[in-house]
Amino acid sequence: MTAIRFLVNGAPVELEAPGMRRLLDVLREDLGLTGTKEGCGEGECGACSVILDGDVVDSCLIPACQVDGRIIRTVEGLAALTPDGRILDDLQAAFLATGGAQCGICTPGMLLAARVYLDAGGGPDEDAIREAIAGNLCRCTGYTKIVEAIALAAETGRRPAGA
Repeated sequence: MTAIRFLVNGAPVELEAPGMRRLLDVLREDLGLTGTKEGCGEGECGACSVILDGDVVDSCLIPACQVDGRIIRTVEGLAALTPDGRILDDLQAAFLATGGAQCGICTPGMLLAARVYLDAGGGPDEDAIREAIAGNLCRCTGYTKIVEAIALAAETGRRPAGA
């Protein structure tokens, strides 16, 4: 067992875990952050994507020992928490408005890949959006509504408070 300390969605976490335990399992089973999904378990589908120190990574491929001292953002960290409840990130609102989510397995990973793209200054260009989400597979759609949602969020140009 290894002591691991890191930030998840802005909150400090300290836990004991086998160093080679997958970050995906730590998030879902130890921390109850079930928005991160397991798809393939091989780093091919992007369903388990999280943002690690500003980069999108497949949490099924990251050993827990490699996140010590680092910053992780999961899909649960997109919405802003207010005294009245949660306010959706503009990207989440755009997915809702365009019907960008189908079954929900790929949605968290798509949202996080898109958030990194938008935070880097990405715009509504379809080809650039498709490239930004290329590591995330969706088995339900032809990606049209997902791309529309990301373009809509890029056009609004707003970022949630605290992001």
